[in-house]
Amino acid sequence: MHNSEKFTKTANLLLEISSLLMVSGANTNRINSSIDRFSSVLNFNVHSWINQKTMIMTLTDKETNHSVTKVYNLPPHALNFQTLSEISKASWTAKSENWNLEEIITEIERIKKLKKHPKLLVLIAVGLAVAGFCNIFQGDYLNMLVAFISAFIGLFVAQQVHKLQYNMYIRIFLAALMASFIASIGIIFDIGKNPQTALATSILFLVPGVALINSFTDLLENNVLNGVARFAVGALTVLVMATALFVSMYIFSIKII
Repeated sequence: MHNSEKFTKTANLLLEISSLLMVSGANTNRINSSIDRFSSVLNFNVHSWINQKTMIMTLTDKETNHSVTKVYNLPPHALNFQTLSEISKASWTAKSENWNLEEIITEIERIKKLKKHPKLLVLIAVGLAVAGFCNIFQGDYLNMLVAFISAFIGLFVAQQVHKLQYNMYIRIFLAALMASFIASIGIIFDIGKNPQTALATSILFLVPGVALINSFTDLLENNVLNGVARFAVGALTVLVMATALFVSMYIFSIKII
């Protein structure tokens, strides 16, 4: 492969890997570590600036000192821990087995084509998790059923709105509104021993745990800009969830003391 062609393909590949990691929920240090392992195998030095929506990467060939800087706009974020795990394993394998560029490209293409869990399975699993939280907060089986149905339908709404490529916060608001709306019906009809627990837990599936954890780790590792940006995303998400919950309670005139 001609040097210039290899240089371009390497730059595009590392940008794509960085993008996959970022939108799948990796913190900044994990992205940089994985990219460093891949670039060291390919005999390149990489310096990158990573933000929530944009990535700037400077790639330098160790042999020729030729360098190039590229800017990449990130697609919408969608958590995928399987992608994070597979890319991390691939970076270590590439380093230990000294993979060439084509081998890395082939592996990344394989990872991109991995099948996601069926949406129905995700809906059921999330519903059961929320029902479990309801039980922890002293909800009985009827309350757990209401919480399950609320989370199931709320997440289903989020999935459908996501297909329409709506703004993330609109998606979260609609999902939280639908989940809390259904849980509020449980309070109106006094379903179960503690119907308020179903309402309180119905929107927990939307809690931005990954964003807040990554914010904390980024700040600890001195990636201040990303840490603050992730915290802002997490805080705004919580605000949107609380607003949706307030709207549902206002509609049904629910007061929980």
